[in-house]
Amino acid sequence: MTTSSPPTAIPQPPQWQIYLALAALYSIWGSTYLGIRFTNETIPPFLMSGLRFLIAGLVLYGYARLVQQAAAPTWLQVKAAGIVGVLLILIGNGGVAYAELTIPSSIAALLIATSPVWFVLLGWLFFGNARPNAGTVSGLVLGLAGMVVLIGPGQLSGHSLDMLGLGIIVFSTIGWAVGSLYTSVSKTLAPPLIHTALQMLVGGTFLLLLATVRGEVANFHVEQVSLKSWLAFGYLIVFGSLVGFNAYSWLIRVVPPSQASTYAYVNPLVAVVLGWLFGGEAITWQMLLAGAFILPGVILILRARAKVQKPEVLPEEVV
Repeated sequence: MTTSSPPTAIPQPPQWQIYLALAALYSIWGSTYLGIRFTNETIPPFLMSGLRFLIAGLVLYGYARLVQQAAAPTWLQVKAAGIVGVLLILIGNGGVAYAELTIPSSIAALLIATSPVWFVLLGWLFFGNARPNAGTVSGLVLGLAGMVVLIGPGQLSGHSLDMLGLGIIVFSTIGWAVGSLYTSVSKTLAPPLIHTALQMLVGGTFLLLLATVRGEVANFHVEQVSLKSWLAFGYLIVFGSLVGFNAYSWLIRVVPPSQASTYAYVNPLVAVVLGWLFGGEAITWQMLLAGAFILPGVILILRARAKVQKPEVLPEEVV
């Protein structure tokens, strides 16, 4: 029988360290959407995602085992992390990378901002979480309304969007929610860094298998990869997967969950601005209107969740 030890208490850090970690989380995770788009220009999406998470997973696992002297995971812990890795890494991140072949990074970020909607709905319906209160229901309605506005008829904004790509992003967001909710109820999780490393390793392996089946590996030529794609690829590994995750995992131990989870409504704003500045992506009134629904809706949901006596486990984002 495996028992989990209580988390080690961390002394309250200076405010400037908290602000620095929040700033890193906002800027890094908000920029990964544009980074994925840049890698997609010359690296196939599933191959890129698979290599990215395998490398990051190996680094995290080696650090946890060699530096932190973490114990080797049991088979049950590997199995639990593998399930989460398939849902979060393969479906969640892999789906977003593929969808960004046809969907602007800014719109992908706005759609993914609806993830708290799926957390509340799926957590209540299938994972035994508390029934949504009035504030949460209001947030759900606003979030779903914003999603309808964003994926509505193309003529509303003067341009058409690929409906398959939009559908894949919504499906990826649901997969992300299910994987994170499963994490919150699983009793066989390894220590945090080992668990996350195993997620990345399993998810990255499945992504490479998918890339092989789709012919991405056979048709890939290293000499055709642009410098911009290589730089974006390195950025996603070092900052998106390693620095960003560690900043978040530290924050959720030293600040209230409602404060740490503010990335959910700041990242889309960062992604929209960066996509406009550096990716040549348009900012349409349809996007602004959708954001006016989605972001307040997410704020309502997060604030309502922070008030309940037994708060739900927040998504273990790996972007």
